[in-house]
Amino acid sequence: MDLNALKMFVLTARCGSLSAAARQNNIPLPTLSRRIAELEHELDVVLLERTVKGCRATEAGEKLLNQASSAIDMLNDVEQSLTTAGSHITGRLRLTMPQSLEPWWEIIRQFQRLYPGIAINVYTTERRVDLVSEGIDVALRVGSISDDDVVASHLMDFRHILVASPAIFQGGEYPREPSDLMKYPCAAWGSVIGARPVWMLGEHTYDVPATFIVNDYLHLRSGALAGDYITELPAFFAAEYIHSGKLIEVLPQTRLPYSSLHLVYKKHRHVSAAARAYIEFCKDNIHVLKEISRVPSDRNEGNMYL
Repeated sequence: MDLNALKMFVLTARCGSLSAAARQNNIPLPTLSRRIAELEHELDVVLLERTVKGCRATEAGEKLLNQASSAIDMLNDVEQSLTTAGSHITGRLRLTMPQSLEPWWEIIRQFQRLYPGIAINVYTTERRVDLVSEGIDVALRVGSISDDDVVASHLMDFRHILVASPAIFQGGEYPREPSDLMKYPCAAWGSVIGARPVWMLGEHTYDVPATFIVNDYLHLRSGALAGDYITELPAFFAAEYIHSGKLIEVLPQTRLPYSSLHLVYKKHRHVSAAARAYIEFCKDNIHVLKEISRVPSDRNEGNMYL
């Protein structure tokens, strides 16, 4: 059996698409199709069948995939360890993360300084991508994880806070109750066009009187710094500007919910040496994100407006 053809079959079956497998692994599509056809001819079975969205393994293909996947992954790791003489981890790492998780870039930069032999490809998006079909090794995800087909490694929980520029309150009173928000322009994060944003303040849910909605925390922060509105930000987006006095916490005594941050990768699949190194590095260095998330109300300093 041709080992390279077997590798190409495993890649394609995992991706669910010949074109996606060819693109992600820099293999010409005609070459990929030909090698899989040759493997099918050699084994005298059909391994892949066409679907509307791409292709999927037949019953024989599933059997071969289940038996060959681990062996192919182990061979790839052995090949990598031999070519690097066991001294440095090399390879390619495909990551995905939310577009506006700005502080995470520092963790990625530190990781690449430690492992310069690992080539990193990062895809930023607010949607939850399919790890297999889009060839993702590790995803950074915010919120609860309900997918039983993935391993979710919890990194930390972080707070959201309401913030605004002090300039927006000149000549007026600071909000003391959630109902006071109606007196000021507000902006909110939202990813669904037409959906009404809400803020969970304490034990109650409030409709946000938002005059501006966007799925980009960086833009919301810019508008808050400009004095345009009150908005909600993850604490690690706002802490630096609160400490410098450019932003203040609004209704600091009324807490918004916590969100969880996870690293996610596919269950029952071999995890490459590069992906394992990245996961462990993130766990060891998550304190960087925790430290820049601290805001005055975490220390119960009372009325932050004073």
